[in-house]
Amino acid sequence: MSNNIVTSNITEIVLPGKVEPEGLQVTTRDLPSPDKGQVVLRMEATGVSFAEQQMRRGKYFDQPPFPFVPGYDVVGTVTAVGPEADAALVGRRFAAITKTGAWASHLLVDAADLLSVPQDMDPAAVATVLVNGITAWQTLHRTAEVRSGGTIVVLGANGGVGSTLVQLARHAGISVIGTASPRHHATLCELGVTPVDYRDPQMYDRIRQIAPDGVDAVFDHIGGPGVSESWRLLRRGGTLVSYGTAATKDEVGSSQLPVLKLFGQLAMWNSLPNGRTAHFYNFWAGRRCPNSFQARLREDLTQVLQLMAEGALTPQIAAQFPLTEAVAALTLAESRTVAGKVVIVPDVDQA
Repeated sequence: MSNNIVTSNITEIVLPGKVEPEGLQVTTRDLPSPDKGQVVLRMEATGVSFAEQQMRRGKYFDQPPFPFVPGYDVVGTVTAVGPEADAALVGRRFAAITKTGAWASHLLVDAADLLSVPQDMDPAAVATVLVNGITAWQTLHRTAEVRSGGTIVVLGANGGVGSTLVQLARHAGISVIGTASPRHHATLCELGVTPVDYRDPQMYDRIRQIAPDGVDAVFDHIGGPGVSESWRLLRRGGTLVSYGTAATKDEVGSSQLPVLKLFGQLAMWNSLPNGRTAHFYNFWAGRRCPNSFQARLREDLTQVLQLMAEGALTPQIAAQFPLTEAVAALTLAESRTVAGKVVIVPDVDQA
């Protein structure tokens, strides 16, 4: 038996197969009672990430078989707990990294996976820095380990990860060159970023003009042929952090092949005696040791949320949509016109 009343007839968004955003389905079903160690989380905010854009194409590296409910991360309040879960969790707000399942009015989450968040912080603001903030923090401070005074390049500096990454870097005293379309250059300049037009055929040459001696790190979520240009931007001792393969999202064929090719390329570069290193950032690395994995997530999210509480990090909310308007949310996120993260919130009758 669970503690408190469990909500039934929940609303969720189902991705039925390889469809356009319009193919998302709004469905309802009964939510089972939480099992041993589980809680029911009432969704207050969830994000639209690049992962969902890949998943609807069947291109995410390890996505589940269709149909399934998307939603990589979530902020919500615990409404019920299952056996062996602490009843004191009920009524408290938490975040969780789910990979799938968060585009729902309520969902089941393992209590061990709950991440503490300030109870008075806007859930939508927190949603902008869950996967995005942890990714930005870990790639900058754990993977690349860029020090104050360094210079980095962030591809897609207006995106969900990019807009967080540039703020973390600037706060750490790091100079940033960021690529984006011209419509976002004014915003980047306000953040202290030197903007470069990503559509400029001479984009990499322009970056070299800005940093003729090379840069300390490049953060590249694009992959594809351009990753070689990112590698060539590095100075000796520099680090390439690859964390995606956006360039291949529309290619027909295996979802794993582009990633495997990228792994091979990075391994080849790391074998060269040139003082530079290349890494593929995997958010889920270390998941086989759940205690240390969760401890690292909690530590890094705490750092990011503290900076947001201090005003050093401003949440970049591109837009908010009710859950049942997930089609519009995904469409906007895929339009490549927004700065920051598109957030999904409960419908008025679900809040």
